[in-house]
Amino acid sequence: MPHPTFTFFSPHLILKNVRAGMVFYEKAFGAKELRKWNNSDGSVHVAEMEIDDALFHLHEEVLKNNQVSPESINTATILIGLFSEDPDVKFQQAISAGAKVITTLQDFDYGYRQGVVVDPFGHQWLLQKRI
Repeated sequence: MPHPTFTFFSPHLILKNVRAGMVFYEKAFGAKELRKWNNSDGSVHVAEMEIDDALFHLHEEVLKNNQVSPESINTATILIGLFSEDPDVKFQQAISAGAKVITTLQDFDYGYRQGVVVDPFGHQWLLQKRI
């Protein structure tokens, strides 16, 4: 991915197990690993990934900084919006990879097709496109 010359968001998803997240996001959304940093025990501390050129990071929990996974607190604090040309495909891939449906994909009168899944780590994904 070339270095962007514009402002953009790059979410950092907090996980208990970064390696498991890497595997899930690859299966669910076709994410690609760009870089990763390991801990001395071989576990993954941080991973930089992308979905169709959309950059995001996975980071292990850091309790002293109050950076915890939704899995640890049993709630989501953010809805991650992922736009794609075919959210139906991403929706089905996510379910096949282990995500659970929160709301089914549907067309809304405000001009979007949207549906929400929750991944095995508690992060909610709003899969969508403009219609």
